[in-house]
Amino acid sequence: MKATQKHSYLKHSTKALVISLLLTGNIGYAQTKNQVIDNIVKEATENSQLENLAHELMDVVGPRLVGSPQMKQANDWAVTKYADWGITAKNEKWGEWRGWERGISHIDMVYPRVKSLEGMQVAWSPGTKGKSIVAETVVFPMLTDSIAFKNWLPTVKGKFVLFSMNQPTGRPDYNWAEFATPESFEKMKTSRATQTTAWQANVKKTGLTLKTLPAAFEKAGAMGVVTCNWSNGFGSNKIFGANTKTIPTVDISLEDYGLLYRLTESGNKPKISVHVESKEQGLVPTFNTIAEIKGTEKPDEYVILSAHFDSWDGGTGATDNGTGTITMMEAARILKKMYPNPKRTILIGHWGSEEQGLNGSRAFVEDHPEIVKNIQVVFNQDNGTGRVVNLAGQGFLNSYDYLGRWLTNVPESIKKHITTNFPGTPGGGGSDFASFVAAGAPAFSLSSNSWSYGTYTWHTNRDTYDKIVFDDVRNNATLTAILAYMASEDPVKTSRDRVMLPVNPRTGEPGTWPPIVKPTRKGGVN
Repeated sequence: MKATQKHSYLKHSTKALVISLLLTGNIGYAQTKNQVIDNIVKEATENSQLENLAHELMDVVGPRLVGSPQMKQANDWAVTKYADWGITAKNEKWGEWRGWERGISHIDMVYPRVKSLEGMQVAWSPGTKGKSIVAETVVFPMLTDSIAFKNWLPTVKGKFVLFSMNQPTGRPDYNWAEFATPESFEKMKTSRATQTTAWQANVKKTGLTLKTLPAAFEKAGAMGVVTCNWSNGFGSNKIFGANTKTIPTVDISLEDYGLLYRLTESGNKPKISVHVESKEQGLVPTFNTIAEIKGTEKPDEYVILSAHFDSWDGGTGATDNGTGTITMMEAARILKKMYPNPKRTILIGHWGSEEQGLNGSRAFVEDHPEIVKNIQVVFNQDNGTGRVVNLAGQGFLNSYDYLGRWLTNVPESIKKHITTNFPGTPGGGGSDFASFVAAGAPAFSLSSNSWSYGTYTWHTNRDTYDKIVFDDVRNNATLTAILAYMASEDPVKTSRDRVMLPVNPRTGEPGTWPPIVKPTRKGGVN
């Protein structure tokens, strides 16, 4: 070996040794005094099943609209998956919902030129009965009063009604803030605010609402309703449900909606062809999927891992709430492998119809008072793919004690991101933890950071597998498994003492705990 080669070899060998020692030191530092926790971290890190779970749920099953065949397929998939891990699981019926299955959506402009449009029918939209409907578009006009509206209404006959405000810009505000002059940005925002106020006032002049106007168009003979529920980000639209019974409702992208709107206003009389297919299936049963790892010492006390299973169906429900779902499934898998004999029973609740009002979890609370009264804790995860960054006490006076004690056992790499707020105030809605809080059970939201959730994935057409940040979801599954283990092992039953709520400044009355709300058990029907 030449001298220069020998020097290079020694240099790299020394560097490799130093790196090896540093890594060994880091691994040693990361280990705790608790072998179960170390095993949980190791399994979550080295044998994660999250990517496979996400693929099977989001790509293969797809979106999980309440009442759809895909929702029932997801329920059955979860039961089978738990069985593969040696965990008992079942589908528990809690109600019925209007059954509807999405089919294809083809929307094209055919005059004054041909262009395929980006869009889709919204949930529970009527189909076009195997045909393509071709008609002109008409713009919902600016009105003086309800009489003007009644005089205009007959003009919708035989046409598609463009029934959304035409946005003045397709660029989100952060893009303007980065590139526009301050004067231009302010001018745009002022113009948009003025336009939005005028639009809202215009709707009120009809004497109807955004929800009831489509039925008026339908009654007047419109061929369909076209909306653009832009989500303030490039390419993202919110996709909710239809308010028509016999004619289709479709939502199209801001870019294509604006094109149709401008062509209509300028007198070019655009025509669109709409072919949408869907199946009505009557009332169908709806389920929660409940999995259980039975406790050995206190089987009648419960640690509940909670996430809603349903989604809207503009995308595939990846971050709302596919990531919450697979977080709880992965935590359960890890616990079954590394902590197979918990002291308390660990339940995993995958709730239905959260999107329509927490119905599945509210039904569970109503149907299982014997469980609710013996809940040690509920951990719920819902709001997107990001790592958990906030844990609030939900108004439970002593939550700082038990949550604080459990958190001390969480590795610093996970714990350092989390801000706590004790005792906090009770959440009355927002996600399924609120169903349990209302019943007085200690239930907490594992709240994650944004990843532009509100704009780009919350209820949008862009809520798909590719938006999942698996490092953050692994973080959350590890955190959940450790907290569940600590809650199960804790020799002390959690306190349900509540904080005294401050006076409501609007009423002058003392604040009150959120009331228990009854679930809607027959939904989607009039």
